Amino acid sequence: MEEEDLSDNLLSRRKKPEKKVLCYSPPLQSMRQSMSVPYGFLSLSDSMVFLYLSIYLSDDDDDDLPGAGKSTFIEAFGKHLTSLGYKVAVLPVDPSSKITGGSLLGDKTRMPTLTLDENAYIRPSPSRGTLGGVTRTTNETILLCESAGYNIILVETIGVGQSEFMVSDMVDMFCLILPPAGGDELQGIKKGIVEVADIVIINKSDGDLAPAARRIQGEYLSALKYMRKRSRVWAPTVVRISSIKKLGIKELWERMAEFQTKMSSSGELFHKRKIQHKIWMWNYIKENILEMFREHPSVKSKLSHLEEQVDQRTINPGMAADILLREFMNRS
Repeated sequence: MEEEDLSDNLLSRRKKPEKKVLCYSPPLQSMRQSMSVPYGFLSLSDSMVFLYLSIYLSDDDDDDLPGAGKSTFIEAFGKHLTSLGYKVAVLPVDPSSKITGGSLLGDKTRMPTLTLDENAYIRPSPSRGTLGGVTRTTNETILLCESAGYNIILVETIGVGQSEFMVSDMVDMFCLILPPAGGDELQGIKKGIVEVADIVIINKSDGDLAPAARRIQGEYLSALKYMRKRSRVWAPTVVRISSIKKLGIKELWERMAEFQTKMSSSGELFHKRKIQHKIWMWNYIKENILEMFREHPSVKSKLSHLEEQVDQRTINPGMAADILLREFMNRS
């Protein structure tokens, strides 16, 4: 689907502006009312009432572990939010095949009830080889959903190991969702993803898995004590839920609302977004410079020959890169 079609699709589902803004921070609500701007049509830099939630699954790389149930969780959590009057956008990222380049994009099939909800919008996107668990256009899609009036945006990332979590640079809140078999305290400390998590969610806390979920909760609470504090007003916590039985969903949302209130009133949310804007400015610069480098005539004329020399070990990769960079700089 083209970007223009996506914009039309989103805007066509947008309801008329509501008189009451759904937010948990009175100062921010007053700010929006004083600006006299229609609800849902502010840029990211101006609007501070939206809570973005990133959900990350850390066990995709281990075939011996069952899934954490993130799609089931999103459906239960999304339905809870729409019942409260929120408009929810879900942006799942589906891994692309290294062989064919295709993606299944089948996340909607596992969220049948939420898909039919008129206050929910679900758009899967292929990763297309992009590292970090997101796509190259995830940040722009978030902005587009905000402009269309969706005030809760869930970004479901793909499992990318212990260190690649680019999505933390584009959302307000980072949630890590784990199954009851999510490892011990040492494993929790090893996972770099835990360092950026605002809330760790232990899913499937019901039935025979309830004791294991309680144990993992204690292990990760202990692991979080060793993490460097990133906020003056918020300490990461670990909560247990059951998506199937809808247990703990309400309490989880209350903790998220508490996070948003504290971060907004302290000014940390505004500061965090300013840092994110700078990070993505440099990301765009890097992407465009790399594209310019690849398409530069002098680089293209020498690239095949240098690649062949690297294959034959006539020169090392570093020397080949230096030659190409000199050609690029001297002929630009």
